[in-house]
Amino acid sequence: MSVPAKRSIPTVGFVSLGCPKATSDSEQILTRLRAEGYAISPSYEGADLVVVNTCGFIDAAVEESLDAIGEALAENGKVIVTGCLGAKGDIVRTAHPQVLAVTGPHAAQEVMEAVHAHLPPQHDPFTDLVPPQGIRLTPEHYAYLKISEGCNHRCTFCIIPSLRGDLVSRPIGEVLKEAEALALAGVKELLVISQDTSAYGVDTKYRTGFWGGKPVKTRLYELCKALGELGLWVRLHYVYPYPSVDDLIPLMAEGKILPYLDIPFQHASERILKLMKRPASAEKVLDRIQAWRREVPDLTIRSTFITGFPGETESEFNQLLDFLDEAQLDRVGAFAYSAVAGAVANQLPDPVPEALRDERRRRLMQHQEDISTQRLERKIGRRIQVLVDDIDEEGAIARSAGDAPEIDGLVIVTDGHDLEIGEFAEVNVADCDVHDLYATLAAE
Repeated sequence: MSVPAKRSIPTVGFVSLGCPKATSDSEQILTRLRAEGYAISPSYEGADLVVVNTCGFIDAAVEESLDAIGEALAENGKVIVTGCLGAKGDIVRTAHPQVLAVTGPHAAQEVMEAVHAHLPPQHDPFTDLVPPQGIRLTPEHYAYLKISEGCNHRCTFCIIPSLRGDLVSRPIGEVLKEAEALALAGVKELLVISQDTSAYGVDTKYRTGFWGGKPVKTRLYELCKALGELGLWVRLHYVYPYPSVDDLIPLMAEGKILPYLDIPFQHASERILKLMKRPASAEKVLDRIQAWRREVPDLTIRSTFITGFPGETESEFNQLLDFLDEAQLDRVGAFAYSAVAGAVANQLPDPVPEALRDERRRRLMQHQEDISTQRLERKIGRRIQVLVDDIDEEGAIARSAGDAPEIDGLVIVTDGHDLEIGEFAEVNVADCDVHDLYATLAAE
């Protein structure tokens, strides 16, 4: 009797670029692929085709995405493109006409249809198993939890709404079910992400959903309160300083969620904020920061700013530096204004020369260095909890409650070689530099 030939498992390579929202999209697509029996290849040559999830936010990201598509075509030849760059007209088709298909962001169904068309699935429900938390690109001990898509704001420097559409909040029961599955899978930290985290539920008029048989409003406060019951670190990103954020501070004070806010202030000049059409332009930001810190002294605030926005004067830039002195932010990132194709701000008068935009960015970051260092110095001599990300020759590479992965600092535990990745540890802070803390294990 002849033995039937073993079937070849269809295999997909995957390249994921861009922000955490894109990473979350990639994880959804990878989960769908595995659920349908596809294998995921770590290399171009081992794949039947390659999916490239692109970023298209600024010109440098567009260039990186086009380069990645070109590399995938050269190495493999069969490429499906998805992500934000796919929503920017015919850029991909013009640069790489040989791609198999192009979709926009959060388009898992369209990507799967393209994969089916060029590489039909061969699903075997008895052997093709997917873990309940899905396929993730992050380490096992932390995960991104995307709560909505799109954005209702029309900031003049941003084209995200044209790429990802208006705000669409995920049902709260679905979000909490995903969070619960991640917790059961061993995740220790959830990073809550969206385009506008504070606006969660606005589009549904805070519709009541259900979790564990109990009614829960589709609103950020109720979401955070429920997530706080899972016993994980819960970290909030992309938060706009609406008055509703005040309601979250008591949850931080109680230890339900991390005392950490990632708030993209972008500028301090009222005139520039109006030109940017920022939603926070009318808020008394400094007063609110002081109020938050009175209630939660250990609150870490990270933010981003744009230098050289069209029309920005030297006086308005100095106003931004004065704001940094007053706000005493813990972590700051800065970007020189980039004229993104399609952004309304490109049409504003009095553009700032590129060299001056870059020079102001460098000045801002140098100015902030002293502030960030002083904020870290306050932690010397204190005992804090950390989460271990890696072990190397320096010891354990960990993060504190004030450090988000990949964008903030680290805590180097010099005697932590015997700790395990994904483990919580208590440490005594001994020293710091501009970005990182240095610590030793605390006595039991």
